[in-house]
Amino acid sequence: MPIKAHPARGYFYIAAATFSWALAATLGRGVFTGRWFVAGTVVHPIDPLILSQSRTTFSFLALLPALVLLRGTRKLRLERGDLIHVFLLGILGVAASNYFYYLAIQKTNVATAIILQYTAPVWVLLYMVARRFQKATLSRIAAVGLALLGIALVIGIFSSGLRLDSIGVTAALVASLSFSFYNVGGHRLLTRHDRWTVLLYATGSAALFWIFVNSPSKIASAHYSGGQWLFLLVFSLLSVLLPFSFYFAGLQHLEPTRAVIGSCLEPVFSILVAAIALGEILRPMQAIGIVFVLAAILVVQLPDRRAEETATLIEPIE
Repeated sequence: MPIKAHPARGYFYIAAATFSWALAATLGRGVFTGRWFVAGTVVHPIDPLILSQSRTTFSFLALLPALVLLRGTRKLRLERGDLIHVFLLGILGVAASNYFYYLAIQKTNVATAIILQYTAPVWVLLYMVARRFQKATLSRIAAVGLALLGIALVIGIFSSGLRLDSIGVTAALVASLSFSFYNVGGHRLLTRHDRWTVLLYATGSAALFWIFVNSPSKIASAHYSGGQWLFLLVFSLLSVLLPFSFYFAGLQHLEPTRAVIGSCLEPVFSILVAAIALGEILRPMQAIGIVFVLAAILVVQLPDRRAEETATLIEPIE
């Protein structure tokens, strides 16, 4: 049943999603540097393609039986038009953003990859303005700029000695466009379907896509250890199923521009989690960047305080 959107609830869901992604990012950094152990054995580095494929595949396999058992197959059916849209969302949004983000980390570093990926608020805002869904108000532009500046300070993009790889930079920019795509596309689908159905089809289409790109026989020939498979299982649930369910819930209550700016908390949380789990130091400039990102989230709310929200969206599943 349609209800009025609740921005505060939407920001809570977005914050929960970004925190889960931050935990996953810390796990990723640890496994790439040999910092994590499973059953007393170091989890060796895993290829970005395998990491991306396992995330969506394991999540789909966990979600499908649960939804079929709780709802039955009839309630999970989509019309042909929506089926095409969610299929594109899974491939161009979920699969692409995952793979190109980790490829960018592999070719450059986390700082370069994440700052370029989080140019997504700019692409979303430009799209929404071009389609006349939103106005390019001064507060919206200021919020986007403030968020990007805050992220740059948090990850130390202004520090010297940053080496850029052309493939890595291109991959990070593609990841940002994919991130923008599933913000806009996901928001549209969630006006007609609940987040669990959208998440099921998005992860399923991504998993199907990866089978054609990287067949199960190729994965079997890699001979991954039990520790690596356990890591991939935990990582997939923490980095896909949990955060995407929160994020789609947030999109039910927020415009895409607001949601994507709220998602800028991910690098902020990543710095804090890494400082605790990996002993990384939080510098004064990073603390200032955190304040800038939080300020941007507050600034982006200002235009609608003059008028009551009129949009109605699908009620999320609690």
